[in-house]
Amino acid sequence: MRTTVNLDEHLIREAKQLAAAKGQTLSEVIEEALRARLAQRHAQRERERVSLPTFKGRGVRPGIDLKDWASVLDAMDEGDGAP
Repeated sequence: MRTTVNLDEHLIREAKQLAAAKGQTLSEVIEEALRARLAQRHAQRERERVSLPTFKGRGVRPGIDLKDWASVLDAMDEGDGAP
C-alpha cells in the first residue's frame, strides 16, 4: 500500500543510513520500526492488572520525610527493638 507521510529530515536521514547498513529498503526499516512500536503498545495493554493491598491508618508519622530513606529506615528500626 502506498502512503505519504511527512517525517523530520534528520530522522529520515538516519533511517536511510540504517537501511543502507542493513541492506534493507527504507520502507522495510520504517515498517520494522512501526511494527516494533505497535507490538510494544499491545504488550503494555495486555499486562495483567495488579491489585495492591491498602491499609487504614493516619498517614505518615510526624518527622518522617519519605524522600529521606535514612529517616524512614530509622523509624522502621525503632519498631523492632534495634538500637
